[in-house]
Amino acid sequence: MKIAVVTDSTAYLPQETVKKYGIRVVPIPFIIDGQVYNEGVDITTEEFYTKLRTSETFPSTSQPPVGELISLYQSLQDEGYDAVISIHLASTISGLCQTLYNLEEQLPDIQLMPYDSQITVMLMGNLVIEAARMAKAGANLDEIKIHLDELRKTIDEYFIVNDLQNLVRGGRLSNASAFIGNVLKIRPILTFDEKSHQIVAFEKVRSTKRALKRVEDLFSEAMSKIDYPVRILIIHANDEDAALKWQAKIQKKYPDCQVDISYFGPVIGTHLGEKALALAWMRDIDKQ
Repeated sequence: MKIAVVTDSTAYLPQETVKKYGIRVVPIPFIIDGQVYNEGVDITTEEFYTKLRTSETFPSTSQPPVGELISLYQSLQDEGYDAVISIHLASTISGLCQTLYNLEEQLPDIQLMPYDSQITVMLMGNLVIEAARMAKAGANLDEIKIHLDELRKTIDEYFIVNDLQNLVRGGRLSNASAFIGNVLKIRPILTFDEKSHQIVAFEKVRSTKRALKRVEDLFSEAMSKIDYPVRILIIHANDEDAALKWQAKIQKKYPDCQVDISYFGPVIGTHLGEKALALAWMRDIDKQ
């Protein structure tokens, strides 16, 4: 069975990785000041954050057009693929996976398996890479899904939000709370809830410095219970300098772990705002 691997633009995979593994990437559209952009196609991440600072309306996101999705899967069929595993951002963020389930009957000649990563960003990207490796090695859909399920269980993360206004504009925080939070320099720490898979507020900490220290402590606690190789990710929203500093600190403390830097592109940055940072980790897919 010849299996294709599809994901969406919120995996933020490097282009060389996409090319190396033959991964197909569906751009997620977003709207800012009435203009529709396709993430990773029509606008750079840096340009997005520049627009975000001066936007008159809160950016919003939407799903890719159904017709384009059908065309993509049909083109894969024409290329000789028998099946597709389509790995996408958490269904608690987007309805894309559910849309794909509804498309299966319209694609009778190619087997479509939608897969809810229950996460996003490069954490999802690593799931996609692993699926592509397995498909290339001859694994079937069920084998890939079972392995991804196990790998997905090892994922954990904490986000530090710097700009409370984005949480207000996204309906996740009141104006009054944001005003008080900004005055007191409150930094919410967010995470994906293990049961609901929704983004939730874990704690609120005074100052970025304290928030970073708190996340480091939470990570150290988690690492003390892990008995497998871990890959660490520092993820930033247009603040590479802060990410590099944090990477150096974490790498020094955990010299045996690979510490990568990735970023929040427009679709996820819409909700977290500029200067957000995250520390995330999962089983190292290169050391299994």
